[in-house]
Amino acid sequence: MAYEEFTKSALVTRYDDVYLVAGARTPFADYNGVLRDVNPIDMGIFAARALFERSGIPASEVQSVVAGNMAQAGFDAYYLPRHIGLYSGVPATAPAMLATRICGTGFETILQAANQIALGSAQVVLAVGAESMSRNPVAAYTHRAGFRMGQIEFRDFLWEAFTDPATRQGMGNTAENVAVKYGITREDVDAYAAQSFARANAAWDSGYFDDEVVAVTSAEFALEGYQSRFLKLADRQQSFGRDEHVKPTSLETLQKLKPAFKGVQTGGNSSAIVDGGAAVLVASGEYVRAHGLKPLARIVGGASAGVPPEIMGMGPAPAIRALLAKAGLSVADVGRVEINEAFGAQYLGCERELGLDRDRANTRGGAIAIGHPLGASGMRLTHTVSRQLSLDDQQFGIASACVGGGQGDGDVPFAKLMTSIAIKSCMIKIPMATRPWN
Repeated sequence: MAYEEFTKSALVTRYDDVYLVAGARTPFADYNGVLRDVNPIDMGIFAARALFERSGIPASEVQSVVAGNMAQAGFDAYYLPRHIGLYSGVPATAPAMLATRICGTGFETILQAANQIALGSAQVVLAVGAESMSRNPVAAYTHRAGFRMGQIEFRDFLWEAFTDPATRQGMGNTAENVAVKYGITREDVDAYAAQSFARANAAWDSGYFDDEVVAVTSAEFALEGYQSRFLKLADRQQSFGRDEHVKPTSLETLQKLKPAFKGVQTGGNSSAIVDGGAAVLVASGEYVRAHGLKPLARIVGGASAGVPPEIMGMGPAPAIRALLAKAGLSVADVGRVEINEAFGAQYLGCERELGLDRDRANTRGGAIAIGHPLGASGMRLTHTVSRQLSLDDQQFGIASACVGGGQGDGDVPFAKLMTSIAIKSCMIKIPMATRPWN
């Protein structure tokens, strides 16, 4: 099946009057780093509280909570959406739900929030994504009824989750398939990874992330009449303020690393395994206008598309094309693009397939440098590209990611879902009457 068919089969939603009002996130910590002991619920609470404090919008205005998380990293995981809402100050009357789409989970929380607003169910929705890769469990699923001598089996959930059992290929191997398909070399991937690190370091040094990232400190989250929750940094660290994986990393250093999958991908040119949380507020145009808010961007639409599991990294291509077709736009019309850098070869495959201008894509670094906490990445990508539209005087932006795992329809291996969000510069900045897709 050609990419044109994947594009035609995409699920596309258009929104007319839905806005991304504000956002905040924690810095992302390296695997087993300073956030290694922190429950993802508490990461989400911290990000949400920081969002309300920075935006000045009271938590009491929120009418619904949508939270995203993939790995159950605590015994209270069932309560993640509800407790993030309650302990961040959202009224107990506001319902909460969990949304998951693996690497696209952060996007899905925003789109579910937008759906609630578009349907008239809510005016203001808190969307939160949080992930502790470090606290992924060592688990056993078949011992509830007992086990025979010598048959106790505990397995590393995180390690096992990186392999698609349908194809028996690891996610890194799918990136190697993309490299072969598009003739991408190790030199190509290392050069791109070096650029990702350089851009992320430059963005931090220039102060770009100051309005996006909130330094984390150990904290108690009190809720009157209920048990308090606690966030405690590891290693007696007092404050954690910068993405931990973003370090000066030269091309020469990257070239010395051994392949991880017997091809072009290494630990240095693949996304970093990190922990972190992020939150955004999504609101209706009616609420925005009534309160005189200056939103970051209008959420114009979202799309989910499928490609074969063995090239899952190419999912952004049909999803982005589907969004652009709905808008009557071309790739050249999009001023800023964020595609999650799950793997260097995966990004480069999408770049070549779509004909992306590198100067417009991942301009402040990507997941190779910053990291990829599954439940929060889509939220980071959407928030950061929204901020870039105003800062860089651009009109349209798209945030996108490939997503591991497959779906089926009869005998057809249809899947590898990917979610993409199109956003538009704030109404207050751009005269809407002169713009397409109004």
